[in-house]
Amino acid sequence: MKRRAFIALSISAAAWLLNGCGTNGNPDNGNNGTNAGGGSEIGTTSAPLPIPQLFKGEVRNGVRHFDLSIDKAAHSFFSGVATATYAVNSTYLGPTLLLTNGEEVSINYTNNIGEETTMHGHGMHLPAIMDGGPHQMNDPGKTWSARYRVSQKACTNWYHPHLMGKTAEHVYKGLAGLIIVQDDESRALDLPDRYGEDDIPLVLQDRRFDSDGQILYAPTRMEIMRGYIGDTYITNGAIDPFIELEAKEIRLRILNGSNASVYKLGFDDGRRFHQIATDNAFLEAPVALTRLRLSPGERAEIVVDLSGDKGKTLLLKDYRRGKTFLELRVTKDAVTQTTLPDTLTNLTRFDPQNARNTRTFRLSGMMGRLLINGVEMNMNVINERVPLDQVEIWEVHNNMGIEHNFHIHATHFMVLERNGSAANVAENEKGYKDVIYLAPHDTLRVIVKMVDYKDANNPYMYHCHFLEHEDAGMMGQFVVV
Repeated sequence: MKRRAFIALSISAAAWLLNGCGTNGNPDNGNNGTNAGGGSEIGTTSAPLPIPQLFKGEVRNGVRHFDLSIDKAAHSFFSGVATATYAVNSTYLGPTLLLTNGEEVSINYTNNIGEETTMHGHGMHLPAIMDGGPHQMNDPGKTWSARYRVSQKACTNWYHPHLMGKTAEHVYKGLAGLIIVQDDESRALDLPDRYGEDDIPLVLQDRRFDSDGQILYAPTRMEIMRGYIGDTYITNGAIDPFIELEAKEIRLRILNGSNASVYKLGFDDGRRFHQIATDNAFLEAPVALTRLRLSPGERAEIVVDLSGDKGKTLLLKDYRRGKTFLELRVTKDAVTQTTLPDTLTNLTRFDPQNARNTRTFRLSGMMGRLLINGVEMNMNVINERVPLDQVEIWEVHNNMGIEHNFHIHATHFMVLERNGSAANVAENEKGYKDVIYLAPHDTLRVIVKMVDYKDANNPYMYHCHFLEHEDAGMMGQFVVV
């Protein structure tokens, strides 16, 4: 009887989510599925925001090498408590890699965690064999290298594991880091560019901890369906951090590094700020905002003007759940000043009338399985074959009553329509994207072209970037032919 009751409950729970009655069925309900279980009662004290090391690598034989060690570690989230983590060259997360467009690089990951993993260059334009997806396995005690020539516009990307079935757990334990790509255009713009001083990296996450202050990752079937959402907010690996800043324009490079949370970011005084970049490039012009929505895996660069705020304190908050990520204390006089440019870049746009093909991707779920076009991820199946240099429309349907997003490896795309209209595409979504948010029952049309790299044998991935969703099967494979 107990087994029958469990099965009935699982069926009911799945139907509840599919019909949009789950906590995150309403994308702006102010809660977004807060899962309170396992919260630690250990006290925290406000501490300075950790700034990940800016790692420039070492040039050897004309190639810039980044030697990285994936380790088991212990990190201090709570005073006097050593929390077991995974990390890259640190105790939680990893260094920020600084890459330059046109330069050949080799990013070398040595696996010291005693189990298989991979390391994916999210947002990087590179050959499939160097993508770091599920097929590029990094065995314990071995070093795997992604070697390629950087060939893309300035942007903020990131690296994280992509092991089939364990991506969510490995990221949750701490494996992630930023990648900054710079180019001549970005260096010439009058933007804040002093890393850690007026150009601040922010990796935003939420986590659960047990009563001993240890990371708790144990999703139920329901939490796999709706995503594993933590009750403790952390920024660059710190709880309730603050940063002391100059009274000037400040640039924030923001990554939603969470497993499944969608954040709605803004400042506690409601002030306006400007988004200057999306996932893969600058926007053509700054976009004024008071709120910024980011789903898992998305990045945004914003500029907030603190010129007249000496002596003030601001809070960077998530307005979906009423929680604070960062306290900004304006305590210093400006060493340098910048003036936000009116124009940032020119983006190449493809004409939809030149699209040679339209592909359809339907995100759905059934009995605890998460599917794209009715099938779950199979490492031995190539789902799509995409011709090199062909402009295509990819139409993505969220057929569920819960939130998703959609990520395409090794390229960027531009959003044409949301729910049948170009008018529904927000101004700050009109740049180069590699992850795009879908509210329940949304439909998106994006335009994309695969360039430079063809490989009929080694695939790239497309998938929902809610990490529990991709681990549960909401992922497919394509080759460029």
